[in-house]
Amino acid sequence: MRRPATVRYSRVDGPRSAKLAELAAIQGFGSVRWQASYDGWEQPFLPAGEGDYFSWPPLTDLFPWQHSGVQFKRTWPIAPSRETLERRWAELVAAPSERRKQLFRETPDRRIAASYKDLADQAQPRIAEAVPGDSMPGPVRYAWRSFDRQFVLADTRLASRIRPSLLRTQSARQLYLTSFLTAVLGSGPAAVATALIPDMHHFRGSFGGGDVIPLWRDPEAQNPNVTAGILEAVGASSPDDLLAYCYAMLTAPDYAVRFADELEVPGPRVPLTRDRNLFERAVALGRELIWLHTFGERFVPPGHAAGTLPKGRAEARGPVPQTPDRYPERHWYDEETETLHVGEGTFAPVSKAVREFSVSGLDVLGSWLDYRMKEGAGRRSSDLDRIRPKTWPAEFTEELLKVIWILERTIELGPRLDALLDEIVAGPVFLASDLPDPTEAERQPPD
Repeated sequence: MRRPATVRYSRVDGPRSAKLAELAAIQGFGSVRWQASYDGWEQPFLPAGEGDYFSWPPLTDLFPWQHSGVQFKRTWPIAPSRETLERRWAELVAAPSERRKQLFRETPDRRIAASYKDLADQAQPRIAEAVPGDSMPGPVRYAWRSFDRQFVLADTRLASRIRPSLLRTQSARQLYLTSFLTAVLGSGPAAVATALIPDMHHFRGSFGGGDVIPLWRDPEAQNPNVTAGILEAVGASSPDDLLAYCYAMLTAPDYAVRFADELEVPGPRVPLTRDRNLFERAVALGRELIWLHTFGERFVPPGHAAGTLPKGRAEARGPVPQTPDRYPERHWYDEETETLHVGEGTFAPVSKAVREFSVSGLDVLGSWLDYRMKEGAGRRSSDLDRIRPKTWPAEFTEELLKVIWILERTIELGPRLDALLDEIVAGPVFLASDLPDPTEAERQPPD
């Protein structure tokens, strides 16, 4: 009987000089620090990790439909304030034809003279025919980046890839996880929850693809995006509980560190415990995290109102001036005093851990602030992007404090999440082979 050979694995880490020194010291096969790899042709050539990582079910086998987030191919319809979008729209519709084309930033799939249907399959007026005074497409909250809620002109005429099947499932109960499902995850949470329609690059600002996992396949929240038979197999009482459990595992700070080698094969896997007590503890922590990360809009704990969040330590000690001539041009952090400076304003105390919180390389607070500085951040798709907020509104200060408080509490929960991950990995778990496989129909977008 033919058997696959056992693969041995070694890796040299550290700075370039240390790597070269270690390689130069190799005298033969026996002087290399080998690790046992997985046996079998179907397993990746990586060291056998603690907890038999590759025997666990992939997240995408539990929630079988994944989709790409919205892609505009132009950045001007997205802004941190409604007022900015109003001024951009007004300038667009006031411009003559050739100038309007330039401002719009035409692409082969979106032109101002073409006609496009809305999500209800109704024809819309051409952008070329809009005149000053025409109403702007209603701006709505948009999941721009992890923990960064902006506003968007949600209009099929403006977005090259509006993702109709995704938008049609949006409701007051819908919940999305974004992650890297086809790229290598970095440190920080392996998934981020949002209640808002997510941008294609929501998770970390780049390399986005089919990385959005909706909880529901319909706006009525009657048809869960969960493989048939999974809930019964693992003893989850609802799709919400299964998602909350997975979220607790994937947001444990140690998850991406502990399984860094295994995660070089893209797509996170979930250790599903067979212990009912551990499962319920993970669900409770996952529900609190989802409540936090959706800014209080989903999975509201008992005793709290929707939209409310616990107040953290940080406060605005030196208000950001609200005049055009003193609009913030830069931000910086004083680690010694735990003070975040935003132009002439200050926020404190902000711990180093909060300031350095990242999602696979995305500097959460730094990115949030960069997009709200005087010159903005990222590429400009047209001159409309140069229309920026004139003043720093109170809403920016309130939102920044919420983000800081959310990160504070997330970091506080980290040790509990890591301890729970340790317990679950050390105990009996469901193997992927124990669970039903998703059908091809379940992997397809809803009709």
